[in-house]
Amino acid sequence: MNRNDSRSMRLAREVRDELTTHILPFWTDEMQDQKYGGFYGRMDGNNMIHPLAPKGGILNARILWTFSAAARHLRQDMYMDMARRARDYILTFFFDGTWGGTYWSVDHTGRPADTKKQIYSQAFFIYALSEYTMATDDAACKGAAIRLFELIERHSFDPVHHGYFEAFDRQWQPLEDMRLSEKDANEKKTMNTHLHILEAYTNLYRVWRDELLAKKLRSLILLFTEKIIDPVSHHLNLFFDEQWNRKSRVISFGHDIECSWLLAEAADTLGDRVLAGTVKQKCLKVAAAAVEGIGEDGGLMYEADPVAGHRDDDRHWWPQAEAVVGFYHAYELTGDIRYLDIAENCFHYIRNSLIDPANGEWYWSIKADGTINRKDDKAGFWKCPYHNSRMCLEIMQRVKSLV
Repeated sequence: MNRNDSRSMRLAREVRDELTTHILPFWTDEMQDQKYGGFYGRMDGNNMIHPLAPKGGILNARILWTFSAAARHLRQDMYMDMARRARDYILTFFFDGTWGGTYWSVDHTGRPADTKKQIYSQAFFIYALSEYTMATDDAACKGAAIRLFELIERHSFDPVHHGYFEAFDRQWQPLEDMRLSEKDANEKKTMNTHLHILEAYTNLYRVWRDELLAKKLRSLILLFTEKIIDPVSHHLNLFFDEQWNRKSRVISFGHDIECSWLLAEAADTLGDRVLAGTVKQKCLKVAAAAVEGIGEDGGLMYEADPVAGHRDDDRHWWPQAEAVVGFYHAYELTGDIRYLDIAENCFHYIRNSLIDPANGEWYWSIKADGTINRKDDKAGFWKCPYHNSRMCLEIMQRVKSLV
């Protein structure tokens, strides 16, 4: 075993400890809603539970994915119990029995709150249900995931310019306000939604080797290589109109590095070696571009707009998690020790700055001045155990081959 293999194995041990000490126990011990079922919708940045907060679809789907993946890889009954709890709540409360698809949110009792059909959210339910299927071979979850795929293709796919439209009302009619969140541009197509459809279809293809699904997954891969990844800068373009004209120049470094490994994973899963080889070269260029966002402290900055001169140097939780995986993936592909250095340094930044050692989980972000952001939630609609749990599990699985 060489020195770099030893470094990789040490990193794998460290992330496993993080997963089983600070991340998963937080969600099992703090976030179960024993009165109304499922999980609480919010814990604020001061570790206060808000038991009457709405329960978001993205939060619940990501909890299902997390504990399904943890159960599959770590083989512990308590993680399967949590996955089953998340599955039962989702199948009972989040699916629209009249019009199909899943609600954006339910209230604290499980009644529909916001019934819009945001395609980003539908994709996360596919991702989670597919992971539960891999863990359990559950036919009901597999069937639910397939039905969501069919609904996305029926209502969201653009047969003229390809890609997927963003959002619909409960009856699948287009919405004027298609934004995923208030900070997003109101455009018909976004990188973010396409990235997570790609992720979802990749996971679904692992349990359902369907010809149409394979065709759609290939089409998504090509959309990234031909439309979404900028051919000059190799950063991701974020917002587009219906014809794929770029509508934003903001760089999201976390999405860059996340895409650099998810896109390669999609091509590998599809099984086309020629396509996979081409995609990996493209992904390495995206990873190299993302290095621009790494700071002297080892953390990854949030975003920048070079044209407007805007920089957001805050260290949000999820880009740090994706940086560890994405740069380790670049190291695997190239053997370039620089990428292993970046992955290690970013995890050391996480361990030293983002983790809440007293209360578990990670803070939402560390501000540019180095102080903890307590204004945003510890757990909630967007703050879920998915990015950081997946980071740990990905590193553990990738390093396992060295043993």
